[in-house]
Amino acid sequence: MIKGSIASYFPCLEWGREYERGVLINDLLAAVIVTIMLIPQSLAYAMLAGLPPEAGLYASIVPILLYAVFGTSRTLAVGPVAVVSLMTATAIGGVVQNTGVDYATAALTLAGLSGVMLVAMGLFRLGFLANFLSHPVIAGFITASAIIIAASQLKHVMGVSAGGHNLFDLLVSLGSQLGAINGLTLVLGVTSTAFLFWCRKGLKALLSRLGLAPKLADALARTGPVMAVIVTTLLVWAFRLDTQGVSVVGVVPQSLPPLSWPSFSPELLKELLIPALLISVIGFVESISVAQTLAAKRRQRIRPDQELIGLGAANVGAALTSGFPVTGGFSRSVVNFDAGAETPAAGAMTAVMLAIAALLLTPLIHYLPNATLAATIIVAVFSLVDFGILKRSWSYSRADFAAVLITMAVTLAIGVEAGVSAGVIASVALFLYKTSRPHVAEVGLVPGTQHFRNINRHRVLTDPSLVTIRVDESLYFANARYLEDYIYDRIVSSESTRHLILMCSAVNEIDMSALESLEAINQRLADIDICMHLTEVKGPVMDRLQQSHFLDELTGQVFLSQYEAIQKLTPAVLIADMNEAAA
Repeated sequence: MIKGSIASYFPCLEWGREYERGVLINDLLAAVIVTIMLIPQSLAYAMLAGLPPEAGLYASIVPILLYAVFGTSRTLAVGPVAVVSLMTATAIGGVVQNTGVDYATAALTLAGLSGVMLVAMGLFRLGFLANFLSHPVIAGFITASAIIIAASQLKHVMGVSAGGHNLFDLLVSLGSQLGAINGLTLVLGVTSTAFLFWCRKGLKALLSRLGLAPKLADALARTGPVMAVIVTTLLVWAFRLDTQGVSVVGVVPQSLPPLSWPSFSPELLKELLIPALLISVIGFVESISVAQTLAAKRRQRIRPDQELIGLGAANVGAALTSGFPVTGGFSRSVVNFDAGAETPAAGAMTAVMLAIAALLLTPLIHYLPNATLAATIIVAVFSLVDFGILKRSWSYSRADFAAVLITMAVTLAIGVEAGVSAGVIASVALFLYKTSRPHVAEVGLVPGTQHFRNINRHRVLTDPSLVTIRVDESLYFANARYLEDYIYDRIVSSESTRHLILMCSAVNEIDMSALESLEAINQRLADIDICMHLTEVKGPVMDRLQQSHFLDELTGQVFLSQYEAIQKLTPAVLIADMNEAAA
């Protein structure tokens, strides 16, 4: 259901009322730094998506402006990102062949479709759907995707033609082209990659040793990609390396983002429906995790449902200005944050600077080698690789490890779309597995207190005529039968039992299937002269139970607390407790 005032859909009204000169200066400085970083990244991610380089600039202008109006994060930087760009290339590669629509139109249609989905999810408060992808599964998917992205860029570093949507196909294709490697391209690509890796680790330290202030040294270290672009472009231009087989960007139009219109072909929309949904979910999960992490550092608040609207508006904007799907980027958002951005106005200023670059500076990148852009991508995605998730998940939970491993394996072996699908299935299956076998404990009274704990973990007082079962999970269709079996197995082993208490302190909901199971348990226990009782039932759960016939048919009582139940049903336990305390 759509809720909220009109003003709540325009977060810009909130920070805009408090905007002042000091904030303007901070935002402007951050915008300059992010723009310098974003120009080579935008060009590189357009190449990764299979689009002309200018599409990367176009996708970084209007989407940023729209997010500044509708987004709730003060520092999130929206634009093309590596994983979404790869998913875009994967999604529209086959669609173009099947539908006959040109590549650029398919890409912007994908952005529009994704944008509409995101806005709809935000308006109807469906942000919780992203929770069906667990963090370990997301980490596994992104790690595998980063490996595929890096492998896909090796063809540009080597100066050969190669393709494939999974790691195996890419490596086989690259292996078949080893004899066609262009030496000059390889030198440029390897040198650029090594330089960019060094910039990440060594340039800041070097500048600090030279006496530069830490903030200035950090800002200059982040200009590594721009320096690589400038130097390699000058080398290609000066020595005419493009005539010796070095592939370059070529002619890039000098223009602001041209207006465009998505295709409404039913066939195309049908083909793009699932890819658009997957891109929407992955993009939102990646974006919201970055936004919440940065917001927490400044004690700011992120509204996930409004973030869906902000990202959706950004993608609709990309669709109407010749772009492709976008989302919040990790690296540029961190740079934006570290550079001192205080409001989304920094993003709007970045968009203006990028528009100026698209209008005036594009002739300067004619001789920019694709190998340099590939090096930019390889270094950028290197930070996304996290093999440590395998070790951490193995140590903590074998089930989580299995989900991560399946997601990574499917992504590497089949492709990113299959990997996302496997991740969703693995996350849901993991949730169902864990909740279908909830932690159930038999509890007793801790001496000298009114607290009840697991009889296998603590020294507690019990009575053979009473069994108290605490269920540490909501009861629903997937675990109702498990609870039945647990209770029957426990009762069968004890002929002296006369009372069974179901302690519901951790039960937040009981669905229809679970209610039927409780009715069956109540009836079966009644058949063997055992009364069933409930304790510590939460208000919303009790409201639901009162709407059914279960409480009327319950053989026992509903107690406010477990201690009250012990007082009434087995006072001998309390007497034993007092005697022990007196002794």
